[in-house]
Amino acid sequence: MDTDPSPIITIATVTYNAEDTLPATLESVAGQNYPHVEHLIVDGCSKDHTMELIHRYVDENSRQSIPHDIRVIKEPDRGLYDAMNKALALAQGDYICFLNAGDRLHAPDTLSRIADCIRTYNGTSERPGVVYGETDIVNREGLFLRHRRLQAPDRLDWKCFRNGMLVCHQSFYACTDLAREINYNLKFRFSADFDWCIRVMKAAEQQEMPLHNTRLILTDYQNEGMTTRNHNRSLVERFRLMARHYGWLRTAGLHLRFVLRAVTHP
Repeated sequence: MDTDPSPIITIATVTYNAEDTLPATLESVAGQNYPHVEHLIVDGCSKDHTMELIHRYVDENSRQSIPHDIRVIKEPDRGLYDAMNKALALAQGDYICFLNAGDRLHAPDTLSRIADCIRTYNGTSERPGVVYGETDIVNREGLFLRHRRLQAPDRLDWKCFRNGMLVCHQSFYACTDLAREINYNLKFRFSADFDWCIRVMKAAEQQEMPLHNTRLILTDYQNEGMTTRNHNRSLVERFRLMARHYGWLRTAGLHLRFVLRAVTHP
C-alpha cells in the first residue's frame, strides 16, 4: 500500500444505459474537494448517451486546477457484478468504494473526511481494512426521503450482517489490496454485494485489520435500484447466502424473528 499520508480513494462507477441517472453521480464526484481521487468508470457498451456524458465529464475535469484521475473502460460484460470485478482488478487507489449511477457522495467534503479518518485512525500509522458510515435515502432529484432503516453498528464485524446489511454497499470503503483478492460471486444476481462485504470483513479479521466507523453520513442512495425492483427474488437469494455464511438453522431462526417483528410492529 502507498505510504503517502494522503490515501488515494478509488470511486468505481459501473454503467449501462445510465444517461438519466449518471449526471448526479458524476457531479457528486466532480464536486469533491479532496484531490487524491481515482474515478474508475466501467461501461458495458451503453447504447444511449451515457458515453457522451462521460466524455464531457472527462473534458471538464481536465480543465480543473487539481483534476481527479479519471479512467474509463468500455467493453461488454456479463452484468453488474462482472463489471465490478473488472473495477476491482483495475483499481489503483488505496481504498475502493462502488458508487453507481444515481448514487451520490453525501457532501463535497465526504472524501476529505474519510481520508482524515484513515490518516488519524487511533492516532497511529495503522490503516483499517474497511472504513464505513451511514446512508441517507433520496429520490431521483436527490431530495432527502429518510435515513436508512438499518444503522451502522459502532463496532462492525462480519457476524453483524446476520441481522441484515447494516452498512450500505455504497458506504463501505475497503482497502484495495484486501478487496481485489475477493471477487463478486456471479452466482448471485441481486445480492453479490452483500456476500462480498461479508467476505471482505472475514478477510480483514484474518489479517487483523480493524474496521473503522467514521460516524458520518457518507452516501445519498437513490431509492430505486436493481435489488429494490426485484425485491422478492433478492430476499430468497439473500437467505441462501446468509445460510452459507451463518448456517441454515441460525438463518431460519433469524428470518422467523424478522417476520414476527414485522407482524407485531407493522
